[in-house]
Amino acid sequence: MLQRFTVYLSYKSSPLFFLWISSQHTKFCITLPHTEETFPFGDDHLVLKVGGKMYALISLNGDSTIALKCDPELAIELREKYEAVQPGYHFNKKHWNTILLNDSIPDAELKAWIRHSYDLVVKGLNKNVKESLSL
Repeated sequence: MLQRFTVYLSYKSSPLFFLWISSQHTKFCITLPHTEETFPFGDDHLVLKVGGKMYALISLNGDSTIALKCDPELAIELREKYEAVQPGYHFNKKHWNTILLNDSIPDAELKAWIRHSYDLVVKGLNKNVKESLSL
């Protein structure tokens, strides 16, 4: 039984593979200071926030995507460079990218994009919120 499970996880198009990938990114997100995990759009979408503002949305329903805030110029560059990076689905397409978690983006690069999204949101928080969070 364990062998079959291991093979199933290694198959890149399986739902369990994408849940594992999503959980790896979730684990990274929650290491960022003051991150909150919420489900305002139902159980299929994990929203990660700092200071009450969203910086990431991870699809848990098999779509295997993560939406991240991004500097507008960088967003365009990433879309041109990576097929897996698309304009934000149901987001302001100027400021958000939706990334397909299909293993085509190096993990270190995706973590850097998550951190970039987090930093953009922290930068936009009002002074009182930043002070209350010691940011």
